[in-house]
Amino acid sequence: MSDDSPSEQLAKTNEALAEWAARSACDSDRLIDRFEQMGYAVRGKSEDEIAEILKKPPTKPSQA
Repeated sequence: MSDDSPSEQLAKTNEALAEWAARSACDSDRLIDRFEQMGYAVRGKSEDEIAEILKKPPTKPSQA
């Protein structure tokens, strides 16, 4: 069992998910489009850049 607080555990989980999503996005124009619609400026970025972008709140309003 981890000694991390729930907020620390959530932060670690979010980081892992951002990295996974970035790897997936590199092979999927559709996923890139979806992230762009959600307000994340990821088009034309590398996997590492996408991961860093996804670890933060969106920079643009969502285009739901």
